Amino acid sequence: MAIMRLGRVEIGCPNWEKSIEYYKNVIGLIEVAREEDRVYLKAWDEHDHHSVILKKNDSAGLVHLAFKCEFASDLDLYEEKLNNYGVTTERVPAGTRLAEGEAVRFVIPTGQTVELYSEIEVVGNGLPLVNPDPWPDGLVGMHPTRLDHLLVAGDDVDGAVKIFTDLFDFHVSEQLVAGENNDVTICKWLFKTNTAHDIAIIKGPQNGLHHFAFWLDEWVELRNAADIMAKNDVMIDAGPTRHGITRGTTIYFFDPSGNRNEVFCGGYITYPDSPTITWTEDTIGKAIFYFERELNERFTTVFS
Repeated sequence: MAIMRLGRVEIGCPNWEKSIEYYKNVIGLIEVAREEDRVYLKAWDEHDHHSVILKKNDSAGLVHLAFKCEFASDLDLYEEKLNNYGVTTERVPAGTRLAEGEAVRFVIPTGQTVELYSEIEVVGNGLPLVNPDPWPDGLVGMHPTRLDHLLVAGDDVDGAVKIFTDLFDFHVSEQLVAGENNDVTICKWLFKTNTAHDIAIIKGPQNGLHHFAFWLDEWVELRNAADIMAKNDVMIDAGPTRHGITRGTTIYFFDPSGNRNEVFCGGYITYPDSPTITWTEDTIGKAIFYFERELNERFTTVFS
């Protein structure tokens, strides 16, 4: 029984046409399919049909996030574990969205809708599986290789974290804490793969989305992404800079609908026996933005 990775996010986009153009030509995602109210996109080095769904919506924010499981039978096992834990689940029929198989849907204590799935159409990454070049021709924009992680917000951070750790075998790589005894959770970073985090959960507005992030391979690609943002008048929230937490390099910025994006590279490799790193509230500036050692107000207050 195994969750393999973060598989997709569905994002509300009230500024519909500009958001589509931005994700395709500024971020550099590839449009795979389109419906009247949804556009399906993928990063170039992803083999599955899509990892980002733009949903025509009255408001920005996260519609759902989903983790890909290794086997279809995992859905039955996880559904049983969720139900025994007291979490209500429902089945999403195959074909509800394009190219997707059946999914198990539930809501975590911070308010986000989460799905588990295993079946999705495979379309490839534009390269042959025998003697491939390192990248395909025709890439545009920042052209990240994959969807990497997201940070969500809500009131019951510890309750949401327990679902991921107790039921899905996620591990906590880092935590930001407060209180005299450092026993008040501000945020926790969780991993299932070998990255520093696949999802992070922070104290904040219920069902909030702080950002979702795309992976770039090198610092020079991050610098190039900053140039692309400037050329396209993209609103940068923070960076280029470095995190204390995860050690990754980063830029935060906003899409035309008000959803915060991140491009991220670097960081460390995790394993199931990696210890949890703790940051205390008095070091929050350095923990988040290691160079500047302080946060801007927008970064801590704007969620979609």
